[in-house]
Amino acid sequence: MKKMFKSLLIISVLFFSLPYVAMAHEGDEYPTKVGEKLGNGVANIVTGFVEIPKTMILTSHRDGVAYGITNGFFVGLVHAVGRTLSGVFDVVTFVVPTTPLVRSDYIWNDFDKETTYTAPHMR
Repeated sequence: MKKMFKSLLIISVLFFSLPYVAMAHEGDEYPTKVGEKLGNGVANIVTGFVEIPKTMILTSHRDGVAYGITNGFFVGLVHAVGRTLSGVFDVVTFVVPTTPLVRSDYIWNDFDKETTYTAPHMR
């Protein structure tokens, strides 16, 4: 039963992603976009935990050290989970060239700005 469920899940993901793959008719750009999305996903999975100190630092600078240590930790934890799950989503769906869910794409880009999230759209 579990094997059948996994097979159906994989088939349904492929079925729903095929139209997007077919629409990617830019030729040589498709492999580049897919590679960038896969790399971005892996980077966000590996570096997601860095959101905790990043958010603590930004909150401390903006609202004070005590607030940054307490509230910044919990908000950073939420951002860490969000960035990591976004990376997992990008790795699983890398064949569909969409923009990343998180802004900035990588943790080290715009390190002085808090992370935001957007809906994906075709690249």
